[in-house]
Amino acid sequence: MNTITINARRPTGAINPNIYGHFAEHLGRCIYQGLYVGEESAIPNVKGMRTDVVEALKAIKAPVLRWPGGCFADEYHWRDGIGPKDRRKRMVNTHWGNVVEDNSFGTHEFMELCRQIGCAPYVNGNLGSGTVREMSEWVEYLNSAGDSSVVRERWANGQKEPFGVRYFGVGNESWGCGGNMRPEHYADEYRRYQTYCRNHGAHTLYRIACGANADDYRWTEVLMERAGRFMDALAVHYYTLPSGDWHNKGSATGFDEAAYYRTLKQALRMEQIVRGHLQIMSRYDPERRVGLIVDEWGTWFDAEPGANPGFLYQQNTMRDAMVAAMTLNIFNAHCDRIVMANLAQTVNVLQAVILTEGDQMVRTPTYHVFDLYKAHQGATALDIRLEGVAEAGEGVPQLSASASLKGGALTLTVANTSAGKPAQARVALLGLDAKAVAGRILAGAMADYNDFGANRVCVRPFEGASLGSDGVQLNLPPCSVAEITCS
Repeated sequence: MNTITINARRPTGAINPNIYGHFAEHLGRCIYQGLYVGEESAIPNVKGMRTDVVEALKAIKAPVLRWPGGCFADEYHWRDGIGPKDRRKRMVNTHWGNVVEDNSFGTHEFMELCRQIGCAPYVNGNLGSGTVREMSEWVEYLNSAGDSSVVRERWANGQKEPFGVRYFGVGNESWGCGGNMRPEHYADEYRRYQTYCRNHGAHTLYRIACGANADDYRWTEVLMERAGRFMDALAVHYYTLPSGDWHNKGSATGFDEAAYYRTLKQALRMEQIVRGHLQIMSRYDPERRVGLIVDEWGTWFDAEPGANPGFLYQQNTMRDAMVAAMTLNIFNAHCDRIVMANLAQTVNVLQAVILTEGDQMVRTPTYHVFDLYKAHQGATALDIRLEGVAEAGEGVPQLSASASLKGGALTLTVANTSAGKPAQARVALLGLDAKAVAGRILAGAMADYNDFGANRVCVRPFEGASLGSDGVQLNLPPCSVAEITCS
């Protein structure tokens, strides 16, 4: 029998809501058609923002949104995206599909989107092709209440009060698309650029340095040694590929059971990657002042047939839901050091939580995982131990779980990773006298997905949890993710 022991007397940290963050880049149909349709669109919108998408993101309590990239951030010049839209500079998005970017979605539009969702903005500045002055003036434009020429530009564009942006990234993937820099060079550039990203009044920046690509621990070593004292957080990127091969990623929907388990095994690498970077960070920062951010994560498959390959549009199955559940459980387990994570990406790109086509919208299985996990936001993580758990396949444990406590209610999120076998588990509750148990569940075949006009996978009440004298008994169907609430 699988045993899950939760000790309510042993808190392990506060779960920062920003661990459940999202990422929106000027890539494919994420911004345009996905989040933003313009005020003249027949699709219901408020100031150009799709009402259905905004409401869906509000429903999962999206806490923070990263923008404008991604690789696009280091070719984005913020002044191209302010002022009258008919005068904004047109450019070619050389990173993603070589399509024309008209800059109709810029700083003010992004801030309006965040206002409607109710989330914090995370702005990524251009270090790769931008100047120190350009980045400095963007921060001034965003946050200053002074009477400078830069601030007067903001006034002229309809915003009198400062936007009050806190989270600011200094470059993106500077080891690759952001400049192909060596860590020593980026460390020096980061130190220089962040110097001129000033705090304005009460608006104190949370300065985020570009971290490593997956398990490049040397990057972290150099950054922490040379620039650690100048940063508030370090941002790491890791994508899950079924084979680990960027040239042969495989189909998002046409996969067999072996590819399913290989994908989950690759997702579990997040644990060792997080541990590896945190070990180095702690050596240079024993006070643990610098936080770890995973501001790009998720699955990456081949683009859907017929789609522009530069748009990175992929379907989203129960396999993606399992990756999301396992990854969020890992983040919850390290909530004492992980201060934010941003799933890539919000709409129509990679492991999206939402897909759109014209006026239609679909919530993906990954969206439903975020819905099941939203009670963890701002809760206290609890010590949790899994014993007697069998292997589902490829060395992947059949169960993955995390638990938290908020307002006297305990939330357990647990995934049965097996593609074909149900799982029974006994949940032992230490330090909590539960009187009632309730649950919700997402379940389906490993390749099930939601499409326009075919909503196959959704959250349903969970009847497989019962409260007894020795704890909670769980009966989990194959390929499922459940939220159990004990009060």
